[in-house]
Amino acid sequence: MSKINVTFRNPGDVLEFVRRVEKYPYDMDLSRGSIVVDAKSLLGIMNLGFNQVVSLKVYSEECSQLQQDILEFIAA
Repeated sequence: MSKINVTFRNPGDVLEFVRRVEKYPYDMDLSRGSIVVDAKSLLGIMNLGFNQVVSLKVYSEECSQLQQDILEFIAA
């Protein structure tokens, strides 16, 4: 399992993020505090809020290509 911190500025960011992660076959969750949603769920991610650092858990050991695809969303 890999863990990456990401952030979204607006609904457009969320839409683009979901488009990119949908093409990967492994399961992914996003969480903020006690809230956990499917990382491929547009409405679920919207409930996490914007300009917040959220944790992306990827249930795969090899996800370097995914990290490249979502580079712009990774929190500094």
